[in-house]
Amino acid sequence: MSLSKETIWKDVRDYAWIVFGLAIYCFSFTAFVLPEKVVTGGVTGLASLLLFAFDWNIAASYYTINIILLAIAYRTVGRQFVIRTVIGATIATLFLQIMTPIFVEPFVKNQPFMNMIIAGIGCGFGLGVVFTHNGSSAGTDIIAAMAAKRTTVSFGRTMLYCDVCIISSSYFIFGSLEKIIYGLVFMVFCSLSSDMFINKSRQTVQFLIVSNKWKELANGINNDAKRGCTLLHGMGWHSKQAVEVLLVLCRRYESVHIFRIIKAIDPEAFVSQSFTNGVYGPGFDEVKVRMGHFKPKLEEGDDALADAAASSAEPIKTSSEP
Repeated sequence: MSLSKETIWKDVRDYAWIVFGLAIYCFSFTAFVLPEKVVTGGVTGLASLLLFAFDWNIAASYYTINIILLAIAYRTVGRQFVIRTVIGATIATLFLQIMTPIFVEPFVKNQPFMNMIIAGIGCGFGLGVVFTHNGSSAGTDIIAAMAAKRTTVSFGRTMLYCDVCIISSSYFIFGSLEKIIYGLVFMVFCSLSSDMFINKSRQTVQFLIVSNKWKELANGINNDAKRGCTLLHGMGWHSKQAVEVLLVLCRRYESVHIFRIIKAIDPEAFVSQSFTNGVYGPGFDEVKVRMGHFKPKLEEGDDALADAAASSAEPIKTSSEP
């Protein structure tokens, strides 16, 4: 799809939402969490530890830690992830630098538990806005992305381990289990809030698109969204006419972009969207199971039958064909 004023406007709107989401996140953190001297998870939690332990500037610490992590993870996470993360980290750093001196006392006085609940909901909402518009807040998701590609530990579990370790380490500064509990309460409410906003449990989305303009749609999704399509041949039972169906799998945060492409090319297209628990293969997740000494049991003749079935089956066309 060619770069048009509409495309530029959509990009500008996405970045505006990303800035808004990061502003909500930083406001919730600086107004409710930081004055209570509670350490949360993520790079903001690490920066808080440095602030409370050595009186270092939290914004500078936050940005420096993110840049170091990105430099280490550059080859693992890819260029696009790094660019999104640098943009998010830069915006968040500016907000932290501006807002931290403003909120010296807790926004709700003498109510630390209430402050953690409000902060968790606000930070989760802000992160949800950022992720929905293809942004990144940086943080421990860099470590999680590296671990997910190099080990069998899942992305979410790695983030959980990192956050719990960061929160628990505040005990060496304050010597208070109460502070750790407050940090865990924040983490739970932040996770629940972001999950409700972006439906994090549904990592991937499947589209079935029926349209007479299937070629244009397939090219648009391939070239603009950078996602593959599979062309399925079908028949409308009511009309008894042949139809072409596009099967598209994408990440959850990419679904809005797919809808934009469909609406721009064929607003009358018949579209079915469903959420999947997982998609494995190139461009998605890797199947991570410990094989051990497992070998599939095949009866005699199974290999020959499989080869015959593969040779007789008609190949499925994809939109990458000329």
